Amino acid sequence: MNMDTGIGLLIPFIGTSAGAACVFFMKKSLSRGVQRALTGFASGVMVAASIWSLLIPAMQQAEPMGKLSFLPAVIGFWCGILFLLLLDSVIPHLHMNANQAEGPKSRLARTTMMVLAVTLHNIPEGMAVGVVYAGFLSGSAEITAGGALALSLGIAIQNFPEGAIISMPLHAEGKGKGRAFRDGVLSGAVEPIAAVLTILLSSLVVPAMPYLLSFAAGAMMYVVVEELIPEMSEGEHSNIGVLMFAAGFTLMMALDVALG
Repeated sequence: MNMDTGIGLLIPFIGTSAGAACVFFMKKSLSRGVQRALTGFASGVMVAASIWSLLIPAMQQAEPMGKLSFLPAVIGFWCGILFLLLLDSVIPHLHMNANQAEGPKSRLARTTMMVLAVTLHNIPEGMAVGVVYAGFLSGSAEITAGGALALSLGIAIQNFPEGAIISMPLHAEGKGKGRAFRDGVLSGAVEPIAAVLTILLSSLVVPAMPYLLSFAAGAMMYVVVEELIPEMSEGEHSNIGVLMFAAGFTLMMALDVALG
C-alpha cells in the first residue's frame, strides 16, 4: 500500500474529525432544520457514490459474463443489505432525535448508543473507500486513482457535517467538549479500519471484486433508507432535506465523472 492510498483512506476520517471539532467553536447545538439539511446532503452523496463508484464498476468488471453481468452486483448488493440488517439487529444503538433504542436491550448510556449508531453507519463508508482503492491497486481498468480519490473526497465532505451532528448533541447531553470531540473522532475511526480490512480481504479474493463493490453499495443504501432519509424527512419543512439530497447527489456524481 503506497502513501497516496494511505492518505486516500484517511481523508474521510479527517472529514469526520474536523466536523467533530465544531463542538469547540459553535456555542449552540445545530437546529433541526440544519441537521435535516446536512442529513439530506449525506444521503445524496452516499446514493450517488453507491451508483457511480460501486455498482457501475461492479457491472463493468463482470462484463465477461455477458447478459448476466448484473448478477455479481445483485448478489453483492443483497449481501450488503443483509449484513447491515444483521449489525442493526445485534448492536444496541440510538439514532439522533429518537427516544427508543434499537437492537438488543442494553444498559449502555444514551450517549454511548448515539455514538454506536453513527459508528454503525460509518462501517459501510469505510468498506466502500477500501474496496475502491483495492480495485485501483489491483490494476482494474474500471477504477482509476482519480475515481478512488473522488469517492474518498465525497465521503469526507459528507462526514464533516456528520462529525458535527454527533459531537454537538453529545455536548448538549452533558458531555464535556473534549469528550464529545473524542467520541465524534472515535465514531469515524472505524472507517479507515474497515477500509484496510476490506483491502486485505480483496487482495486474497481478487475475483470477488465485483461482489465486494456491490456489497459496499448495498450496505450504504441500507443506511440511507433505514436511517438518513427518515431523519431528513421528519417534521415540517422536509423539502430542505430533499434539496440538499439533490445537492449531495450531484456533487458526488460530478466528482466521480470529473476525477474518474
